[in-house]
Parts: sequence; structure tokens; C-alpha cells
Amino acid sequence: MNTSTALDTLLSRYSLGVKHLTEPAPDTAQLQTMVAAALRAPDHAELVPFRLVVVREHARDRLADLFAEHALRKGKDTEGVAMERERALRAPVTVAVLARIDLGHPLVPAHEQWMCVGGAVTNFLNAAHALGFAGKMLSGDKARAPHIAQAFCEPGETLVGWIALGTPTRTPHGEARKDTTQALRFW
Repeated sequence: MNTSTALDTLLSRYSLGVKHLTEPAPDTAQLQTMVAAALRAPDHAELVPFRLVVVREHARDRLADLFAEHALRKGKDTEGVAMERERALRAPVTVAVLARIDLGHPLVPAHEQWMCVGGAVTNFLNAAHALGFAGKMLSGDKARAPHIAQAFCEPGETLVGWIALGTPTRTPHGEARKDTTQALRFW
């Protein structure tokens, strides 16, 4: 990929909410390409402080049950519970993002491992965009709910959230690039 094409891909990527994602979803080969991109995040050689778990079609109802149970625990009414269940089912593909941070690693402090997790998510979403898909990272209080984390995590892992993926039903209209002066300063 030439520099211009790579920059165009990066600068044109945008996040879309789950309600703006539809089928077709990425297939297994496309998901593997996205994971290959995630593995290119800065990782200090052999250290891979993340794991990605695709919620397969037959497991989507289980995810919806977990979201509904969370809504009940938060005291939501019947409508709120139904809305949370629908959120779990809306994206064509959902990928759980799990972090495996080694607090005692002799060479890589925890904050650098967390940066790798963020880089992996970014690379994953950029690869999805390059393949014609859109996605969005979702987190919030559901990612911190012990009963939901327990369903995904192995010992020592933290549920970071989910990536919702699908084919975009729209593109942003007239959305200007963010002002770089807010993010870049000179010392």
C-alpha cells in the first residue's frame, strides 16, 4: 500500500454506532486479517496483552441474556431490559476485547501494556475500515459488571469492552476532521 492510500484509509476512518451497521458481516478470513493488524500494535516483542473473542451467531442470545440481566440488576424497567437485549443483538458481529496485563512484568510496565491494547483495537478498526466495514468500540458499565466479565474472561483478564462490526448503512455527511491544534502542541 502506498503512503497516500494508507493515509487516506486512516484519515477517512470513522466510528458508527451499532444502529448504523448491517449485514454483510466480516467473514472468518476478514476477521483473521483484522486480528493480524491488531497483532501489529506495539507489543514489545513476544508480549501480547490482549485477546479478542468473536461472539458467534449461536452465542448472541447468551450475550443478550447477559445484557438483560445487567439491566435488571441496575433496576431498569421492562422497556429498558428489552432495549439492552436489543443492543446485544443489533451488530452483525460483536468482538469482546480482553486485556491480560502482567503487573509484574520485568521489562514492560502496565501502562505500556494498556497502550498496546489500545493500539490493537485501533489497528483492528483501521483494518475493518480498509476492508469496507465500520465498527465502534463499546464499553461502559456493562464491561465492568462481574457476571458479564466472568462469561468472557480467563483468570487474570479484564473485559475492556466490545467492538461492534458490520457494513455501514451511511457515511458521515459533512463531518470535518477534528482540529489538530487541540491535540498537538509544541514545547
